[in-house]
Amino acid sequence: MSRRWIQNPNRCADEYLDGIEEFIEFARRHNPSATRIRCPCRRCNNTFWETIENVGFHLVRNGMIETYSIWNLHGEQVDHASSSNAPRVDNVELIVDPNDQVMGIIQDAFPFASTNINQEGEDDVPTPIDSAEFEQYEKLLKNANQELYPGCKSFSVLTAIVELMHGKIKYRMSNLCFDYFLGVFKRMLPTDNCLPKDHKHAQKVLHGLGLGYEKIHACKNNCMLFYKEHETLDTCPICNESRFKMTSQNRTTKIPQKVMRYLPLKPRLQRLYMSTHTATDMRWHKEKRVDDDVMRHPADGEAWKEFDRTFPEFAADPRNVRL
Repeated sequence: MSRRWIQNPNRCADEYLDGIEEFIEFARRHNPSATRIRCPCRRCNNTFWETIENVGFHLVRNGMIETYSIWNLHGEQVDHASSSNAPRVDNVELIVDPNDQVMGIIQDAFPFASTNINQEGEDDVPTPIDSAEFEQYEKLLKNANQELYPGCKSFSVLTAIVELMHGKIKYRMSNLCFDYFLGVFKRMLPTDNCLPKDHKHAQKVLHGLGLGYEKIHACKNNCMLFYKEHETLDTCPICNESRFKMTSQNRTTKIPQKVMRYLPLKPRLQRLYMSTHTATDMRWHKEKRVDDDVMRHPADGEAWKEFDRTFPEFAADPRNVRL
């Protein structure tokens, strides 16, 4: 069946409804053990996981992403090296459960810890692990294995927090709004649930997965940063504005007037290569890109190719990153 129905604006048309049935049947066939799959409706955008029944409802209500004509996130793969545009589905990548995905995130964030546990009892000498890091790993592992409430099989504590925080960020929800709905959800669940009571406690659970940031005090008038050689100054040498707010003399801690949050780049690039999924994507431009004079990626552009010719040693390693 042709997939032109995806572009049909009339979501009540027989063609569109038949197309949804085709997609649902395809998803069931290639993900027989999955209780939930990614929802390709325009609102969820293949980001949120829903039951197959809810996915069908979402597709009727919101419509499918118009560009999602190859269902690669639901099991379908395309042979990019072939001149034919026909999809092949012989090699199917099964959709994993969200709980399994969260476990994968933990393994990616703590590769040395998971390697040591997997190698327990073997002759190889395990990689030394920082005790604080391993303690953080164990806390995350505990939350990933703990049911949200007794008898809950769909969500672990960590999976629930990850999905809720993802929604908070995607829809730009304020902390106060998030706290309100988190409190409502907590009251809806059985009384012995383990859902955090507010945003602050949810962040504490996710602390080990985050990459963190560095707080650097800044001049109120944006003249400079109190950083490196200026780190010990109490006033801005340019405008003489005080670094700290005026507070009562009894207060022991000083409150900066302005703070910049610096997100270090290096650990974030390293994290991209810790995950087996994103590591493959980071090397795609070199290992899987089809060079057929069609512009699909910055690597197809002349600027990229000129850079490769200028710095051949850098270009030789596909793991190197161009910023």
